[in-house]
Amino acid sequence: MSNTIEVKVPDIGDFSDIPVIEVLVSEGDRVEKEDGLITLESDKATMEVPSPVDGIVRELKLKLDDTVSEGDLVAILEVSESESEAPAQESEPEPEAKADSDSKAEVEAESESGTEGEPETETETETETKETEAPSPVEQKQAAPDAERVSGAAAVDPAKVPYASPVIRRFARELGVDLTRVAGSGNKGRITRNDITEFVKSAINQPAAAAVPGFGGLDLDFPPLPEFDFSRYGDVETKKLSRIQKISARHLHRNWVGIPHVTQHDQADITDMEAFRLANADEAVAQGFKLTPLVFLIKAMVASLKKFPTFNASLDRDGETLVMKKYFNIGIAVDTPDGLVVPVLRDCERKGIMELGAELAEISARAREKKLSPQDIQGGCISISSLGGIGGTGFTPIINAPEVAILGVSRSNMQPVWDGKEFQPRLMLPLSLSYDHRVIDGAAAARFTRFLASRLEDLRRLTL
Repeated sequence: MSNTIEVKVPDIGDFSDIPVIEVLVSEGDRVEKEDGLITLESDKATMEVPSPVDGIVRELKLKLDDTVSEGDLVAILEVSESESEAPAQESEPEPEAKADSDSKAEVEAESESGTEGEPETETETETETKETEAPSPVEQKQAAPDAERVSGAAAVDPAKVPYASPVIRRFARELGVDLTRVAGSGNKGRITRNDITEFVKSAINQPAAAAVPGFGGLDLDFPPLPEFDFSRYGDVETKKLSRIQKISARHLHRNWVGIPHVTQHDQADITDMEAFRLANADEAVAQGFKLTPLVFLIKAMVASLKKFPTFNASLDRDGETLVMKKYFNIGIAVDTPDGLVVPVLRDCERKGIMELGAELAEISARAREKKLSPQDIQGGCISISSLGGIGGTGFTPIINAPEVAILGVSRSNMQPVWDGKEFQPRLMLPLSLSYDHRVIDGAAAARFTRFLASRLEDLRRLTL
């Protein structure tokens, strides 16, 4: 015998409205367990939603460019009865039917609150809307457990859910309107189509200044850039930014403007460290990876964060509270064909040089192949951006908020260093530490950078 199961979007971290960039199957296709059904692209990471069992794709519920969140329905698979018993993907026909009934009632009730000459739904019958009148916000809150069980949105506070029908929610999404900011004028505070259009008109007429959450209520007021016709001066070609570049641009702009950056520069004598690295390079190659200076920087960074815990913190959204972290996850900036991504190595204090080297090589390769999961780029304490393989003597890296500092590393070079009697050739590594001046003062940054350099200069100190 055969049965059907529903495949839903799994836990994708703190992300929502993730675009579908690939549909890997068609209706009628036979798939095996772990075969990809769709590919999603979140901020700087892609992931496939796999089939949980062997089966046949009977219905696809998504198409290219749709957006999804955790718990959204991807497809319906026909499977054998034994396969369909898997609890993780077992369908729940009764709650789903209840949800469909509730949604239908809500859509019908929405017509009651439409504005003059602008119906909210396809039908508008007074008798029907009275019979299917939507519950009040209090009733919504009481009914929340069932709704959460159906939608998978158990983390949502029902008291904060906007009071609007699915039709109006879809209309708001199309216009990019956050319903939590819209006041409802309909029956019992329901949000109507007219409420949304008035909100959009009001937003268009507002000045450009806007408060930035997480940056102490900072107001940013930028005049618009002037328009230029560059073709007046010669031949031009237009090229679209990649999705990663567009996301990075917004984040970098926000972080640069919203955080008072200061950069502390120093140098570390890594002559002995480099000799140790080269002495162990063949062993690393035998294990399948290249031993790079970055792994020593990671270990030195962990030691520095333990010594100066303020650097292992984040400023809360109120701008007045520090969240002190007790874990040591280090983000490493990786240059990819589509732009910069920062995967995170976790629990670095528990791992040795070789283990970190292998993990760094593996996650860097996945970053370049666009195979990072959303979890791979979350939870960092501080980031390291190394341009040593390219060149330069120093730079000002932009802090990766909500972190409070980032270490920039440039190319090492031989320099004459005075040892008290004569000049000695030493391999010096330029370090550039950008820090959030709201949290860290200049003296602390100088001490932090010098301490980090001292750990690179004498690897024995990494064990202290």
